Amino acid sequence: MSSQRADSPLKTLRSSVNKDVLVRVKDGNSYVGRLIMTDPTMNIVMVDCEELSPDDKPIAKYGTVLIRGSQILYIVIDYKK
Repeated sequence: MSSQRADSPLKTLRSSVNKDVLVRVKDGNSYVGRLIMTDPTMNIVMVDCEELSPDDKPIAKYGTVLIRGSQILYIVIDYKK
């Protein structure tokens, strides 16, 4: 059995720049867009972003958004609508 070390979440997130992602935040809403930047505290910047309600219905479309890392529950990388 070979020993493999998993990448850290931050390293995985940084390697996902320019990919489509879904970000679920603590209030239950989700944001879908293209990840363009992240920082060491997992704050993220997305473009072509769309906000989804807790039942995944579109609420609004935005250009560029910043989501604080402290508000993120999880991120889905390479998300397909």
